[in-house]
Amino acid sequence: MKLSRRRFLAFTGTTAASAATLGDSLLFNPARAAESSQQPGKVNLDYPTIPVGKAGDLRVGQAVSFTYPDSSSPCNLIKTGRETRGGVGPDSDIVAYSILCTHMGCPVVYSAEERTFKCPCHFSVFDSELNGQMVSGQATESLPRILLSYRASDDSIEAVGVEGLIYGRQANILPSA
Repeated sequence: MKLSRRRFLAFTGTTAASAATLGDSLLFNPARAAESSQQPGKVNLDYPTIPVGKAGDLRVGQAVSFTYPDSSSPCNLIKTGRETRGGVGPDSDIVAYSILCTHMGCPVVYSAEERTFKCPCHFSVFDSELNGQMVSGQATESLPRILLSYRASDDSIEAVGVEGLIYGRQANILPSA
């Protein structure tokens, strides 16, 4: 039996739509995502709150290493020395990013002179003062930004979430073993 182009397209279109609907209903989110009652459709992940340092201990341009949201995710905390969008601290100049390049996961290195993160593997460059935006290179996405909170009472900085997807993950929060 010969299949006409019209019947073939109708069949494949129906099959694809059915698969997409079924796949959407069967998705499992290992991060235990919950729908927000304040914003229906928005997903909230159960990010841990982890102390990462004191604002007064930071020096301009010096990267401070930590891991977040788990020990398999290296990050850098940077005091930029100028007010930065999304920055915290007394001068709103403290930011943090995952240091796994969004191209292939190589660890990026912070350059205080250029105020950028550079990937030594494939030469992508990310702007530390513009939300980790990709400036040049092979990467097509910005570095995931680590959301921070600042408490003036004890000068402490805590990591509280991630904006963007950490390289190599389907969800930023890994499932419990």
